[in-house]
Amino acid sequence: MRSQQALHFLLSMKWGKDLNKVTLIVDEKDKGRKLRDYLKNEAEFSSRLIRGAARDGRISVNGRVVTLRYMVMPGDKIEFDVSKQESQDINPENMPLDIVYEDADIIVVNKRPFMVVHPTKSYQSGTLANGLLYYFHENGEDCIVRLVSRLDMNTSGLILIAKNQFAHMALARDMHREGFDKVYYAIVHGNMEHREGVIDAPIYKPDEAGVKRVIDEKGQRSITHYKVIESFKDADLVELELETGRTHQIRVHLAHLGHPLFGDSLYHCGEFENDGEYIDRQALHACKLRFPHPRTGENVSLYAGMPEDMEVLINKLKSR
Repeated sequence: MRSQQALHFLLSMKWGKDLNKVTLIVDEKDKGRKLRDYLKNEAEFSSRLIRGAARDGRISVNGRVVTLRYMVMPGDKIEFDVSKQESQDINPENMPLDIVYEDADIIVVNKRPFMVVHPTKSYQSGTLANGLLYYFHENGEDCIVRLVSRLDMNTSGLILIAKNQFAHMALARDMHREGFDKVYYAIVHGNMEHREGVIDAPIYKPDEAGVKRVIDEKGQRSITHYKVIESFKDADLVELELETGRTHQIRVHLAHLGHPLFGDSLYHCGEFENDGEYIDRQALHACKLRFPHPRTGENVSLYAGMPEDMEVLINKLKSR
């Protein structure tokens, strides 16, 4: 959850017709503080955002560009221009996007399965970032793709993207605080012993060149909360909420319990070779997102229903 001082600043910030500028009015209690300290500790702006804005001359006090050594005084009007001219080496591509929510600061997309989020050496085109850059350009928005969350290529569901530097900073800062929730649906092999619980097991990458993770005390602490939603013959539909966000966390944790995801060939080691009869990717979907809006601090709650291939899998499990 955001600190009370951060919430106070969100309520006191003013955004005029120019949505790229935030205005702050200095209180009596902050008299004589350096501008850098004021922005970092009172407004909770990141050091990187502050340094970049100061270097570009995007911070002014009472209409005059100042340095970060400026000593603020009660009643000072600080204007912080959060816009920044940037470019990305990504080719815009016209593709259908399932946009769940959008405003001046953020966009949330329901990613389809088999789509890579960001270009790599192996996937230079057809990624979500290619599509988003085209969408921004078509709408006349000078945005680059600032990913706040990511999903594996074969995982479907909600992905949060910031449309400006300020929004990205605020969301990245709040991501590990209470009130920022990421919830998934998963369909697993076998029926879980407990209907709900917490998996607290460290995740480690044993091979730097590989992608597979394991449970190992040398790894980072990783916590997943789970609840069985529906049970079938030798399978469960499970809802999971991440307290930490490690790579492959849900897949590793469920396999560790002996309940790998349907279609997850990486973590069930050939134990369920007929998964292709049911689904051709890991049965994992990011269904819910809840987070404080970077501009207002108000909660945003979004939902993306079960994808078609997982619905088909559930129907097959009900009938077998």
